[in-house]
Amino acid sequence: MHDVIHTPVSNRPRWAAAAMFFANGFILGAWAPHIPLFLTRLGITETTLGLLLVGFGLGALVAMPTAGWFISRYGSRETLKVVSIACAPALLMVIATPNLMTAAFAFVAFGAVFGGMDVTMNANAVVVERHLGRAIMSSSHGFWSLGGFAGGLTGGYVIEQVGPLGHAAIVSVIALLLVLWALPHIVADDPPAPEHKVSSGLPRSFTIYLLGVAALFAMIPEGSVVDWGAIYLTRELGASLATAGFGYAAFAGAMALMRFAGDSIRDQFGGVRTLRVSAIIASMAMLGAALAPNAAVATGLFAVAGLGIANVVPVIFSAAGNQPGMASGVGMSVVTSMGYSGILVAPSAMGYIGERTGFSPVFIGMAVLLAIVASFAGFASAADRR
Repeated sequence: MHDVIHTPVSNRPRWAAAAMFFANGFILGAWAPHIPLFLTRLGITETTLGLLLVGFGLGALVAMPTAGWFISRYGSRETLKVVSIACAPALLMVIATPNLMTAAFAFVAFGAVFGGMDVTMNANAVVVERHLGRAIMSSSHGFWSLGGFAGGLTGGYVIEQVGPLGHAAIVSVIALLLVLWALPHIVADDPPAPEHKVSSGLPRSFTIYLLGVAALFAMIPEGSVVDWGAIYLTRELGASLATAGFGYAAFAGAMALMRFAGDSIRDQFGGVRTLRVSAIIASMAMLGAALAPNAAVATGLFAVAGLGIANVVPVIFSAAGNQPGMASGVGMSVVTSMGYSGILVAPSAMGYIGERTGFSPVFIGMAVLLAIVASFAGFASAADRR
């Protein structure tokens, strides 16, 4: 008799995926400290910056399905080699712009490489889940949050020491080094099946569009706390400026921590149950925050909402990348494009409503969206196809 030899599965693809998510979040987080100086240097208003950010969103929404097209033909590893290297100097490109016209083009390009990398690294995370036979999507998003935290935390100090261009150059070098370390360890996809090599057209699966709606309804509430949480706490609940930021900090911190626990939770309870319970918790907490009697209670409930929202999008993305009879990049690009489309209209729409009615009704609306996501949980069963 011969002993059966079990070849251990390397964890390097998992850490390579983590490095990609961290680098992507780090680049975006490093942009935040630049905003006041960027406005002053170009002599533009917040409204003009808002229009530039719309350009960022448009660039991302064009690049996402395009990346899906390339992934379906060449695989996520080959596509990630291109878009991750292109994304590394994106912040430097924006900060180096001398005027508003070049800034407009730079933001569209920034959005394109950022969105293309987003789709591709998520598609590759699905491949890694298959390779390892366990969930990694939630913790990968945790590394993205960690990268954003690191980029935002260190940015102001480094800008003071070396200036905006110097900081942007350092960010680009760090991101590029992370990418170059990760690329040799990125796991390859299975060869695309012939039926996946469709030159044009959208998927015919009804499920993939329901998952896209679920992603949209999950990402809009996440953005609402980022954009309007502090204003709600100060104007309607009497928080001081010093404590207003605690609402988002509590939300983001709880979300990042839960994402690192999310993979083991999903492996134990399954994607459908994880998504349903998470969305219900987030919905109830968001409703509680909307009706809170004071800022302290609202802040605590925003943290609970962060715990709930943390694993909703990762489960939806895993389900999108594992749809039967569909290349992972195609499903991922549809769902990410639909999810991120909310950044084009949702922030301004919530601001318009909040200015006229207050933000309590806005957060009640967010609770309703999350309840709808919970009702869609059954469509995420493919998240467990590993």
